[in-house]
Amino acid sequence: MTSASAASTPSSPRRLRWWPAGLILAAAAVAILAVRFRENLTFQERNLTTAAVVLGTGGLLLLWWTLLSRAPSRLRIGVTLGVLGALGLGASLFRIRGVSGDLVPILGFRWAKSGRPDPAVAAPLATATPTSSSLAARPDFPQFLGPDRTAVLAGPRLDPDWAAHPPQQLWRIKVGAGWSGFAVVGGRALTQEQDEGQEIVTCYDLLTGRALWVHRDAARYDNPVGGLGPRATPTVVADRVFTLGSTGRLNALDLASGQARWTHDLAAETGAKIPEWGYAGSPLFLDGRIIVSAGGKARQSLLAYRADTGERVWAAGEAEAGYGSPFVATLAGRRQILAYNHRRITAHDAADGAVLWEYPWGVGYPHVAVPVIVGPDRVVFSAGYGVGSELLEVKRSPDAGLVAERIWQSRKLKAKFANPVARDGFLYGLDDGMFTCLDLQDGSQRWKEGRHGHGQGLLIGELFLLMTEGGELVLMRPTPTGPNELHRFRVFSAKTWNPIALAGDLLVVRHDQEAVCLRVALAAAAEVASR
Repeated sequence: MTSASAASTPSSPRRLRWWPAGLILAAAAVAILAVRFRENLTFQERNLTTAAVVLGTGGLLLLWWTLLSRAPSRLRIGVTLGVLGALGLGASLFRIRGVSGDLVPILGFRWAKSGRPDPAVAAPLATATPTSSSLAARPDFPQFLGPDRTAVLAGPRLDPDWAAHPPQQLWRIKVGAGWSGFAVVGGRALTQEQDEGQEIVTCYDLLTGRALWVHRDAARYDNPVGGLGPRATPTVVADRVFTLGSTGRLNALDLASGQARWTHDLAAETGAKIPEWGYAGSPLFLDGRIIVSAGGKARQSLLAYRADTGERVWAAGEAEAGYGSPFVATLAGRRQILAYNHRRITAHDAADGAVLWEYPWGVGYPHVAVPVIVGPDRVVFSAGYGVGSELLEVKRSPDAGLVAERIWQSRKLKAKFANPVARDGFLYGLDDGMFTCLDLQDGSQRWKEGRHGHGQGLLIGELFLLMTEGGELVLMRPTPTGPNELHRFRVFSAKTWNPIALAGDLLVVRHDQEAVCLRVALAAAAEVASR
């Protein structure tokens, strides 16, 4: 009787085996802490490694639950299928539409289109002209980073009191994808965009945001990390607009109508491969010529064309194209064109393109920021991905040529997208997204404050105007003692990598979906109003 009763008693359920899950989580925590506190890793490398640890931990926990947890079969199978189903549903609804500057994925709905979503704005109006009021005298911003492509403007004098005189929005419009900035000339604002399978150059009225004309080319470049659309900013000279598309199409367009005057396909003509992230260097105008980095071998790395006819004048260099824009400077008494190339900096003679000197640079990752001239023979280069900054001195070599020698090197300023600026013996810029100041004497860091992401800025007199990666406009008065943040103004709520443009009191900004024109108060106007 007792034996029969014992035999009929159901066995007690097995207890869950928790220790493997605890071991997995503990190992993951140790790994993440070790990664986050390793100073020799770049911020992006820390993010990527942390993401890999998190994903691996999730996979191991799912395996533990399914195979080793000792949970009831129905519960184990139900939870496992539920997790896999949720992942499948998420993959069907969302896609990665890019990453932040720190390589954090940005999700978007799969059905969202990437073309220009506003057909009324996109309609070409080739015969339209700007309103007469848009032709009021304002200083032009004719190319990437301003008249000298240095991200430094002598004026106008901005009113620093945004609490009393905040920026005023003139217009906000939808635009196509791309990381181009605006060039602003004579009441017109020009930028490059993607419209489905076409790269377009669009000319807008500066005061209204109305499209005046649109030029179209069949081209499309997309990259899961780098994003969709053209990267370079137009260069405007007199009545011509010069643009370089992401696949290497170089155009000279009529400023009034957008009609093509001449065009070249850099990749096809030089045999160069399109850079991994697309052509990104804005055309440089110098001595009646348009100079672009093509990246072709057989002396076709840097090319110069006549601006009026498009005839090739010279070609030189052997290096693959990088992502920086050609930059003209006079160093050691010699006018030269500085080109960021793949793994090296190359200096070309401004007259005939002959290579004057080269300097090994970077670790194979993109470098974008323009050089910063800090003396008659000194220049600072900076790049992200752990590279940092170097001050080089260019001097005459014994054979009467030129050579570049390092004065100092610092990993305290790693300019990934944003362009550093120099003022009064100090260098200011974003170090992996944090605003920092270096002493130009020895490269030592004075301070590092505020996480702004990989945005873009301009130094205007003593004020620094920064568009953060998150779309917030920040006004600062940086000095060697601190950034001295004055005000913030929200413009966008999305990733903003595009360079900004200031023409007098009008600031034109954009990202890969919208463009905005803001009127910023000038100090003189504020002083008159207060009297």
